Amino acid sequence: MIVKPCDVLVLGSGIAGLSFAISLASRRPDLSVRICSKTGQTACNTWYAQGGIAAVTDRDRDAFEDHIRDTIQAGGGYCNEQVVRAVVEDAPGCIASLSQWGVPFDRTPAGAWDTGLEGGHSYPRILHCADRTGAYIIRSLLHYAKRLDNITFHSGFFATDLIIRDRQCFGVYYLDERSGIPKSCPAKITYLATGGSGQLFRVTTNPAIATGDGVAMAHRAGARVEHMGFYQFHPTAFSGAKSNPAFLISEAVRGFGAHVINRQEKRFLFEYDPRGELATRDIVSRAIWLECRKNHTAHVYLDCRHLNRKAFLHAFPAIAAHCRQAGYDLFKTPVPVMPAAHYQCGGIAIDLQGRTTIGNLYANGECACSGLHGANRLASNSLLEAVAIARRAAGNVLSGIDDLASPVIHQEKKPGISASAETGPDKIIYLRQQLQKVMYDAYVSGITGTVPAENTGTEQLSQETDKLLRHRAPSKSSYELRNLLTVARMIS
Repeated sequence: MIVKPCDVLVLGSGIAGLSFAISLASRRPDLSVRICSKTGQTACNTWYAQGGIAAVTDRDRDAFEDHIRDTIQAGGGYCNEQVVRAVVEDAPGCIASLSQWGVPFDRTPAGAWDTGLEGGHSYPRILHCADRTGAYIIRSLLHYAKRLDNITFHSGFFATDLIIRDRQCFGVYYLDERSGIPKSCPAKITYLATGGSGQLFRVTTNPAIATGDGVAMAHRAGARVEHMGFYQFHPTAFSGAKSNPAFLISEAVRGFGAHVINRQEKRFLFEYDPRGELATRDIVSRAIWLECRKNHTAHVYLDCRHLNRKAFLHAFPAIAAHCRQAGYDLFKTPVPVMPAAHYQCGGIAIDLQGRTTIGNLYANGECACSGLHGANRLASNSLLEAVAIARRAAGNVLSGIDDLASPVIHQEKKPGISASAETGPDKIIYLRQQLQKVMYDAYVSGITGTVPAENTGTEQLSQETDKLLRHRAPSKSSYELRNLLTVARMIS
């Protein structure tokens, strides 16, 4: 079944998708912009972002060159300096846009931006909304987008593949979960903002929707994908309870002065880097894993006992509440933490306008790779990148969309997905859990220098999944598993 075409199809309702849609729709009220999400509108990685967005706002004390240097140093020599410079210098305009769209960034009593310090930054330049920055951003952008008559929202929209002819994209094939019917959605422009693939790992801060769908679809369509081996682990995910996703304790808590200690209550990070707790995420995560291996422990601890209680509760109310509900008083007891898969630094190759190597196909956010992050993302640069690329992509689309004809799609037979009757769910859950264990163990072993010569686990799981898909009616969960395995092969 073919649904009514739209001018611009946006897959994903996080900051990358919403910023692009707003930038586009507000300038061209005659264009139809359709924002589609796999589940609900707030089910995105952005919602979970705590720390904030990096931007040079105090030009008397901070400088673009410092932010550029910090980004490149964190990226381990793999950053694209032209992209880094462009995004960093776009930051004031991005903050202005977000403020115009209603994001209530915190301010000091004097009215200046209240900025925080995070690992790898040489100056406090992180704008935030307490410790729930992502949630405030999504609420604000959704509210603004819904006031624009030419933006429509569709939930329960599970894209399965891109519609490609002659290396041009004409929309997507998808499953309408409400009806269980596979459909085609034609569009002049398709924009992927589908997030990352953290569910590839046993321990992750990413929600259940983060199954690498956009990267996998683009890869199957022949788009170039880059640097998939660069996956960032956040050093301080709460380890006091088993949950998926793991609760993140923001980088900003360490910037506020919290210490990372081992079971002997020793601050050990200075043995690995002179910046200690303020080293970059890759360094801190590796140090924690090595310390745990040395001491035969499952976690280390985040110590906030020496911090000012009133100031901390003002800055991090949600984090303090979560720990308290889990039985930990931050001001009396160190909190157990461990690294968790957090951010996919590689992805669909894009330029500064969000263009992929396939015509009329754009990408942005965690599913994409602009070259900003290199091998390791500098804290709070991801939200900045999403807005910077979104604004540029909108301008690029507007410069050429009037020259594009409305796509004519002849329905092709695509495998359907059973939405109501998940076939073989126990087997699919088992395979997904096995994949998560294999990938987590292999990645940690690689970082700590104990990786085996070859990781054959993903190939064995791929064979089992292929067999499952051949002999059973496909389901949403089996397609997610297929996407995760596609991403796993690219990482391995």
